[in-house]
Amino acid sequence: MEKFENRANNTTSFVCYQRLEDNVAFIQRYGMKEFEKQQETKRNCLGQFLRNSRRTLKIFLLHSCNCLEIGELDGVLENAQEKSKGLYIKAKSEVMHSLLNEIADDRRYLLKLRK
Repeated sequence: MEKFENRANNTTSFVCYQRLEDNVAFIQRYGMKEFEKQQETKRNCLGQFLRNSRRTLKIFLLHSCNCLEIGELDGVLENAQEKSKGLYIKAKSEVMHSLLNEIADDRRYLLKLRK
């Protein structure tokens, strides 16, 4: 585990290692099938995010879906839809970005791609 954390801290990270320990613990407790179901739900959330965002946010959204819990992602989708009715895509993206960042800041996750 430490090997992955050290590597993630020193290199560009496309795959999010911030939840590595949580993911391993989840798999040990509930099994791989349940983890795969959870990942499929996150992929669906990501698809919804991407349909309502600008291209420049895609990496940010990918990290968001990797780091945050499904309930948090669903909440952001609902909240973003509510807050961005009638807005153009750029403004919708900004609303989503802001909502996701609030949760990430509370959980002390970094959603930017490290270079």
